[in-house]
Amino acid sequence: MSLLGLIIAVVSLDLWSKWAIKSSLRLYQSKPIIQDFFHLTYVTNDGMAFGLSFPGGKFFLISLILLLTAFIIGLLWKERDGHPLVKYGLALILSGAIGNLVDRIINGSVVDFLDFMIGNFHWYIFNVADSAVTVGMALFIYHSIVLEKKESIKNSLP
Repeated sequence: MSLLGLIIAVVSLDLWSKWAIKSSLRLYQSKPIIQDFFHLTYVTNDGMAFGLSFPGGKFFLISLILLLTAFIIGLLWKERDGHPLVKYGLALILSGAIGNLVDRIINGSVVDFLDFMIGNFHWYIFNVADSAVTVGMALFIYHSIVLEKKESIKNSLP
């Protein structure tokens, strides 16, 4: 799949899934999919990741997200001939940033709904965009730490 195709697919899936949750659940309503493990729970987040507040308000947060998104686009352009893990990682990070940015601009907050729990442990509720950012970061970090180190060792051998 092309990087542009991946970005369009992830952003589309993210925005569609948020619309579907808003259309089928009331705010704070939870629907068990796998009882006591995975629920669809409709909440909103007007802060940053994990519900953290950001000093300076929504305008400053949106401005910062726009700058970071532009930075990721620049990195993606710079790495256009780079390793596939870096390119796809950056594309996933960009997809998640765009999905949450569009949601934040249109609705003033981000819709979260993927709700996992194990016993008394309850993870933060998140969405498709958050998942894309997490997977993208994992790919990027794996390449940076593991693959580049292996390549460095390989190149230093006589």
